[in-house]
Amino acid sequence: MGRLIEGRWKSDDDLAAADGDFRRADAAFRSWVTTDGQAGPTGEAGFAAEPGRYHLYVSYACPWAHRTLIYRALKGLASIVDISVVHWFMGEDGWTFADDGQGLVGDRLSGHDFMHQVYTEAVPDVSTRVTVPVLWDRQRATLVSNESADIIRMFDSAFDGVGAAPGEYYPAAKREAIDAWNERIYDTLNNGVYKSGFATTQAAYEAAVHPLFDTLDAIEEQLSRTRFLTGDQPLEADWRLLPTLLRFDAVYHGHFKCNRLKLAEYPNLTGYARELYQWPGVADTCRFDHAMKHYYSSHAGVNPTRIVPVGPALTFDEPHGRDAA
Repeated sequence: MGRLIEGRWKSDDDLAAADGDFRRADAAFRSWVTTDGQAGPTGEAGFAAEPGRYHLYVSYACPWAHRTLIYRALKGLASIVDISVVHWFMGEDGWTFADDGQGLVGDRLSGHDFMHQVYTEAVPDVSTRVTVPVLWDRQRATLVSNESADIIRMFDSAFDGVGAAPGEYYPAAKREAIDAWNERIYDTLNNGVYKSGFATTQAAYEAAVHPLFDTLDAIEEQLSRTRFLTGDQPLEADWRLLPTLLRFDAVYHGHFKCNRLKLAEYPNLTGYARELYQWPGVADTCRFDHAMKHYYSSHAGVNPTRIVPVGPALTFDEPHGRDAA
């Protein structure tokens, strides 16, 4: 995540406000892929769902990109939407397509060296944060969306008529409950870990970290009553939450000072995270090595030594101990 500011690519730990608060900017590209190419809730029309037309740029380190990888797996879109993966390190040039020596193959679509070149290919004079995920349209040679919340809803429904796997994760009957959880979890937890970690005053940090743990406590209590956040099946609110939970003990507890408790100290949340991680196809979307190396190496303002910890040992492969509903 970075932005072109005064000629150099700055990362999120450079973007704290003067009062010490971290404020995330809105996504700049908000068009939608739809079944017939009509306009979605935002943006312009002309992006019809077609196999092979769209390309997804992601980072295995980034929880926002991880959402889209999870949905790509859940909906069986691997043969319909292909991907390129950026290197885990984000420095002065932002996300790059450098070879990590462990299987990354660069920009498989256009051969760019940097993620910002994908943005400027779409809009040469663009001035925006350069983030992943990015959904790219081969046919129109432009960027469709860089908003993860929108992309997962496109994946959930737009491709059903062109080969996507069955399954609906934002059903009408559950939308009010899903939206309520999404709103709270995004503000206090998904983004709350960043507000805690990138705060530059004690007051800003405490204003973020206490609501974060209030939300974890509320989810722990909810999971004592229901198998998933909104009932007996995992839906959008669950899949939006999971990437943050998977990174919590490995990154956010230490690196971002979210250390009142570990995820492992919440029994219901631990079993829940393990069950979702073990859902068919989900574990293959996870690269904990990328997450650890990215956060500890890229955020020099938070970790000036850039030393990457050797732990903790993660246990998501262990039995989740949750009986079928």
